[in-house]
Amino acid sequence: MARQQQLQPQDKAEYDVIVIGSGAGGLSAALTAKLEGLDVLVVEKTDRIGGSTAISGGAVWIPLNDQAAAAGHPDTRGKAWTYLQNTVGAAGDEELRHAFLDAGPLALRYLRERTDVKLAARTYSPDYYPDREGAAMGGRSLDPIEFDGRRLGTHFKTLRDPLPEFCVLGGMMVNMTDVKHLLGVWRSFASWKHGVKMVLRYFGDRLRGYHRGTRLLLGNALAARLFHSVLKEGIPFWLDTPALGLEKDATGAVTGVQLRRNGKDMTVRARRGVVVATGGFPWNAGMRGQHYPAPTGPYSMSPQDNVGEGIAMAQQAGGVLGTGHAGPALWAPVSLLTRPDGSVLRYPHLVWDRAKPGLIAVDAKGERFVNESTSYHEFVRGMYRANANAKAASIPALLVCDSVFMEKWGLGLALPGGRPREHLVRAGYLYRADTLEGLAKQAGVDPAGLARTVAKYNPLAAQGQDPVFGKGGDAYNRYLGDPEHQPNACLAPVKQAPFYAVKVYPGDIGTALGIRADGSARALDAQGVPIAGLYVAGNDMHSVMGGEYPAPGITLGPALTFGWVAAMHMARGAAEHH
Repeated sequence: MARQQQLQPQDKAEYDVIVIGSGAGGLSAALTAKLEGLDVLVVEKTDRIGGSTAISGGAVWIPLNDQAAAAGHPDTRGKAWTYLQNTVGAAGDEELRHAFLDAGPLALRYLRERTDVKLAARTYSPDYYPDREGAAMGGRSLDPIEFDGRRLGTHFKTLRDPLPEFCVLGGMMVNMTDVKHLLGVWRSFASWKHGVKMVLRYFGDRLRGYHRGTRLLLGNALAARLFHSVLKEGIPFWLDTPALGLEKDATGAVTGVQLRRNGKDMTVRARRGVVVATGGFPWNAGMRGQHYPAPTGPYSMSPQDNVGEGIAMAQQAGGVLGTGHAGPALWAPVSLLTRPDGSVLRYPHLVWDRAKPGLIAVDAKGERFVNESTSYHEFVRGMYRANANAKAASIPALLVCDSVFMEKWGLGLALPGGRPREHLVRAGYLYRADTLEGLAKQAGVDPAGLARTVAKYNPLAAQGQDPVFGKGGDAYNRYLGDPEHQPNACLAPVKQAPFYAVKVYPGDIGTALGIRADGSARALDAQGVPIAGLYVAGNDMHSVMGGEYPAPGITLGPALTFGWVAAMHMARGAAEHH
């Protein structure tokens, strides 16, 4: 049935709802609208389904969800609200925050009961500012449950592939638990068994002709679960179909979408509304130049097709960008490998290496400038703050470690456990030297400064102390450190040659600046009045967090929620122009 859906000889020229984009926001809207009895079309400009969701870490942050208590972290409205006030505050829209807290748990339950979107609340996963009042130590963040890609049948190839950094052996997806087992495969029978089972499954997939492993995790599992539900519900999706603009009637209401389909321009009418969910603008150089702090560059981990055309279309229809936010993007430090063919591989330093004991980050003077174990968003903010001080350039910054650290944890694309890394040294990605001074010279950092920094850092690190930056100073830091390392899970001296380093740049995992919307996900005009028939979701909607990053999953949680909200609003017949 699903294949038939793709091969319909005639394309209808009218639907109740048209969704532009196929990430979490778009597919949540499409599924909900269909389940509420509406006629839905999904249009996607690329040849793959899944958008940014498919290449993400997949965490979903929804306070007050009905799994939190069972995960050991009963939540209350007051506690969640207090935390958002203490982290987002004036940077975000209070009405939107209330709408998110109201609708998030309902959307999650709806999707769980009526689709394949199954998530599990984390039993331990501190919010990013665990010492602020209202923070939770778990329960609010959920992960997609592993999905068997074989269930997509011939459509498995249509799902966007995950980031290569989330895979080993050229296509076997791994999460943090898997990585720990693979690193300990010769140390424990349980790890050996886990590793062998994964690898056998993967090679079995490849022998059966799959282009990658079918055990899907992280955001790829979430995108697959949404896509599988779309196939099951028979929702038509048009690939390679860019939206060119929105149609409006004489009253200014949005009534349809202009598309390019099979090389021909056409207009498809939307009786109830259009949901714009195209993934924000991280790859639009002009918009980055206008809205990002300087210096910036093409460092985003988002799909390169996310160039902001959804936002531009909504603006042409009368929508306006949000204001008052703390920042335009959701930051992550990114290292860059230039391949022999000139293409660039970006590696996001999210949760694996920075917080582990025995790594420091330094600026051009060889001096530390930030708590290395803070969230990826705060780390880049620290880069920008230090860079603006102009004492020394901290963009790019240098992550420095020793050989003990390298063998145990790895650094960026350089893998631990004696894996080959000569190619990374040759490519200029990884710096390696027998002395700190030699390392600094190679990387263009002040050699005396780096030597001084390490000499000062080491004795304190050995005692588990970081009086200046407080690395390992809160529950979130320690969660990402090494729990077996004492007295501080995030601190160890840097002393065993050879020494290694990589440069990191201020990258992002998506934009937070988007079209201003109300609690029903309706785009608002310059007067704050909803534009009839126009809804926004995902990163095209101005972030409910206002450019702050309170916890893991604060993009996907609101994306799923406001996609659902938009569809429920349309299903109630609330598009005012009908």
